[in-house]
Amino acid sequence: MPPIARNTVRRRASTSIPAGVRYRLTPIDPKGHLFEVVCDVFEPSPAGQRFTLPAWIPGSYMIREFARNIVSISAHAGSTPLALVKKDKDTWIAPSCDGPLQLRYRVYAWDASVRAAHLDETHAFVNGTSVFLCVEGFERAPHDVELIAPVGRAYRDWQVATTLPEHGAARHGFGTYRADDYDALVDHPIEMGTFRLERFVAAGVAHEIAYTGVVPNLDAACVNADLARLCAAQIRFFSNGESTGTDAPFDRYLFLTTVSGEGYGGLEHRSSTALLCTRDSLPIVKKGKASDRSNDYLTFLGLVSHEYFHSWNVKRMKPAVFAPYDLSQENYTSLLWIFEGFTSYYDDLFLLRTGLATEAQYFAMIAKTIDDILAGEGRRTQSVAESSFDAWTKYYRQDENAPNAIVSYYKKGSLIALCLDLTIRQKRRGKSSLDDAMRLMWQRYGRDFYEGGLTGLPEDAFPALIREATGVDVHEQIQRWAYGTDDLPLSALLAAFGITLRFTVQRPGPSIGARITTVGTDTRLAGVPTGGAAHAAGLSAGDTLIAIDGLRVMPGRLDTLLARHQPGDAVELTTFRNDVLQVRKLTLAAAAQTAAIESTAKPTVRAAALRDAWLKG
Repeated sequence: MPPIARNTVRRRASTSIPAGVRYRLTPIDPKGHLFEVVCDVFEPSPAGQRFTLPAWIPGSYMIREFARNIVSISAHAGSTPLALVKKDKDTWIAPSCDGPLQLRYRVYAWDASVRAAHLDETHAFVNGTSVFLCVEGFERAPHDVELIAPVGRAYRDWQVATTLPEHGAARHGFGTYRADDYDALVDHPIEMGTFRLERFVAAGVAHEIAYTGVVPNLDAACVNADLARLCAAQIRFFSNGESTGTDAPFDRYLFLTTVSGEGYGGLEHRSSTALLCTRDSLPIVKKGKASDRSNDYLTFLGLVSHEYFHSWNVKRMKPAVFAPYDLSQENYTSLLWIFEGFTSYYDDLFLLRTGLATEAQYFAMIAKTIDDILAGEGRRTQSVAESSFDAWTKYYRQDENAPNAIVSYYKKGSLIALCLDLTIRQKRRGKSSLDDAMRLMWQRYGRDFYEGGLTGLPEDAFPALIREATGVDVHEQIQRWAYGTDDLPLSALLAAFGITLRFTVQRPGPSIGARITTVGTDTRLAGVPTGGAAHAAGLSAGDTLIAIDGLRVMPGRLDTLLARHQPGDAVELTTFRNDVLQVRKLTLAAAAQTAAIESTAKPTVRAAALRDAWLKG
């Protein structure tokens, strides 16, 4: 008999659903960062009950081995202790018993990212994949979770923020919550603490923002208003432009926002998202005038836009291999350039379409993405389809050679979305766009996903879907741009819309052809692009740059020393590689060019019409 599929909610042959599973989650030692979890299985398998913990979390495509944080575990049937057998890194088996079977274990939680769990005296944050063992055979059964407050006066004001449905608990209170199945259980993160709670309504849907961390003088009204515009626009986008929220994929939505001195990131869930941002990225109250949208704040809004768009694009419409996920191992797909890259295209575009960013700011965002892609030789080596497939071992495990070996399916994927959108709009004279393809994909693969659909986009189906939605055949373009390594025809496509893409040298003077970082008082090479001046001279990542032509390279003085030379000049570089002094000859290269995008002064009537329809949606 083949083993039961692990950590999934795949359809079982039997129509019967076993009795549910109940968990009790307690922050038992905030100072020691320990959760205690009690798992009750009322009708355990007579063959011996298996328990597994996911090896990764959806949205972050790397095996993370969450089971390593289980520090103790035991099992009982009533008052009788049972001998658990650990079968592999994340699987335990309890012997046959009449039940109920109770598993009790402790989880170390000291990961301050959005991907795992974190607990201290100020708050608790939980992703279910980090703490809730999956009871095999019960994946489709209801899962109850009782959240228990930590003991002590210091925690008497703690509340709960989650979109898990209440099952006896009051909204924002400790008590019992219920998920329909295991997949739902681990897709509703939980925050406990004394967070600041804000509310707004977008397209008829209630939204909340739970801020964890100190944010002096936060202009919450500004954030609420801006997010309401942004969320309403995305709901209407997938509702085919209707003004109501009839097609919103959730009844309510929650932004779990951790604010700190540094950090940036987000992870999407089906009706919430976990965000990590800096205090400087949030607007502050200014007496007598409205908060301005600084670049840092636009970065935060872009993060929100990205994760919110994922509510449709990847949480519901997703690659077929993710329908559903197998959380025990890698799930390979070549389509992340669509589900992450297209989300990266629309996140900034929605900032423009809602008036949260200006046209100049939006063009600067595209230009920055172009610069980032052109700066890496990996775009000549790896396609975004290959990058998607290799995300598990390459994109999420980058080293100093990554820019030479990989291309970002986020960034180049967003530029491919831009090129496809412009191509469709031009060929159809503005009557169709990539927006139509996204809405068709939503109707076919996303809208009913959690209502029994469980159908994902096949690996080879996207070109045909675009043709069906728009009438434009882009199969050849997708083959060259997504499955090949061609540079994208951005200049020509933008020109048809009355937009100019040009490249200029921002910093005059030559370059040694390497990425530079400062470590203490040392100037070091962070990376060496293939085929560049540093590569030709034999330099490597990690080398410490000591002197140029006998003059010491002080922190921040490299450009000053290089300004004495011209591209093509030969210089003598003195470096340390580990503890060995080396002297090399290097021929200086020209400084890299940077992209700039702007509207043409006098576009044709057709170009102006195409541009306005694209930018305004």
